[in-house]
Amino acid sequence: MDEFDDLCCSVCLDIFEKPLRVPCKHVFCMDCISLSMALAEPKCPVCRTVFNPRSVHTATDIQARISNTEGTCQWCVKKMSLSKLKQHSMQCSKMDKKMPQFKPVAPTSQPCPSNVPNRSTFQCPYCGVRNLDCPSFVQHCLTHHSTSNAKVVCPICTSMPWGDPHRLSANFIRHLSLRHRFEYDTFVDFSKHEQEMIEEAIKASLQDQ
Repeated sequence: MDEFDDLCCSVCLDIFEKPLRVPCKHVFCMDCISLSMALAEPKCPVCRTVFNPRSVHTATDIQARISNTEGTCQWCVKKMSLSKLKQHSMQCSKMDKKMPQFKPVAPTSQPCPSNVPNRSTFQCPYCGVRNLDCPSFVQHCLTHHSTSNAKVVCPICTSMPWGDPHRLSANFIRHLSLRHRFEYDTFVDFSKHEQEMIEEAIKASLQDQ
């Protein structure tokens, strides 16, 4: 794929699908850049320049090149436009079915639950920084976004049993300072009601100081 590097998305590292160009001129697949566009302060994944989602446009020149540039299927060696090559390669009748498949290093009888919320790490709703534990998340927001007026959803609250993924905090920084100066999983029984849990957590955190 090296010969087509300029036609590859820097996020997924594959040929662009529905390429979009952000104001700083970098281009991404629609699905790849949509992750950044959903943030309160969208930033280019490459140069970290803040951009307005309304200023993002279809990269028609890139789309045209993808449609007019030919690539070769690694299985049947058939030539076709890059816009068709990815889908073809996944379904090619000559694809090597004997390629090794992923297997766990040890057998397990316990399925991995898919509906358990992650209460250990969080993503910044402003800039998209990931894998922040609760204290680091709070400190990050206070340090880098204390002057932001954007209304965002609190990822910590959303991970709780009562969490509403659509509830926007009018003053998120104040919300963090009042609600999340302690870690819920240290003091909380998640089977209890929200207000009861909060009161117990605050009481326990004060006693722990």
